[in-house]
Amino acid sequence: MGIDKQSEIAANMQIGPTDMGMVRIYIEAEGVELPLDFDPEEAEEIAEELMAAAERARAVESAPAPKPKGKPKR
Repeated sequence: MGIDKQSEIAANMQIGPTDMGMVRIYIEAEGVELPLDFDPEEAEEIAEELMAAAERARAVESAPAPKPKGKPKR
C-alpha cells in the first residue's frame, strides 16, 4: 500500500510529551500498539510536514476535475 492509497484500517492516535522530554505519537489499531518517540526538534519537523501536506491536500480538494482523455467529439 502506498501513501496515496485509501485504506479501511481504523486507528486511534494520541500525541503528547513524555516524562523524558520527548514527544510521543502513539498509534493503536486492531492488535497493534505503536509508540513513536521524537525529540522536540524532530517533532517540529513532523509538524511542518503535516502542515505542508494539509496545504497540498486542500489544493487537490479544490482543483477542478480532470477532463476526460480521448478524441474530441465533432
